[in-house]
Amino acid sequence: MAAHKRGMIDCAFCRTPCPETEADTLAMVQARVAKKDPEAINMLGQKYFHGEIGLQKDLKKAVELWTEAAELDSIGALHDLGDVYRLGNGVKQDIAKAAELYEKAAMQGCPLSRHKLGCIEAQKRNFDRAVGHFLISSMMGHKRSLEHIKRAFMAGIATKEQYTHALKGYQDAVEEMKSHDRDEASALIKS
Repeated sequence: MAAHKRGMIDCAFCRTPCPETEADTLAMVQARVAKKDPEAINMLGQKYFHGEIGLQKDLKKAVELWTEAAELDSIGALHDLGDVYRLGNGVKQDIAKAAELYEKAAMQGCPLSRHKLGCIEAQKRNFDRAVGHFLISSMMGHKRSLEHIKRAFMAGIATKEQYTHALKGYQDAVEEMKSHDRDEASALIKS
């Protein structure tokens, strides 16, 4: 939004004109992949997973690309791999491997991966560990984790102090992320 306000309609990262066709988009992504850009590799994996920008849906190729990006420390790729192993999407379902991948992403600051670790622990009935993950994720601004802690508190699993701490942390995180440009961009997306 800030770049757009300054009249910059090019790519906010590389300053080249935004591609107009799917073929141009694919070429731009592949150029970054050739340079071993972990986020471009992750994005190409997503495009194969969903069958976008002119690519055929190919779950095996998506997993290969996400694995490569994860080895290059892409947090998004770690999370995406966690999802495919948790759900058995294109790979044999492996909850332990999913948890391992989510943990790596969570340790690098991914609140959604931290939330999913909490869900895995809750399914295993390790409620103390689940609440711990939800608490950390809540304090990073993840709303569903806050909702899970609230439900855990109402069920007698989490303490009032944990819920209060999560709520305060969530509110602080949301306040810290507020900006006029972010609000304006959200309004544009919703309209």
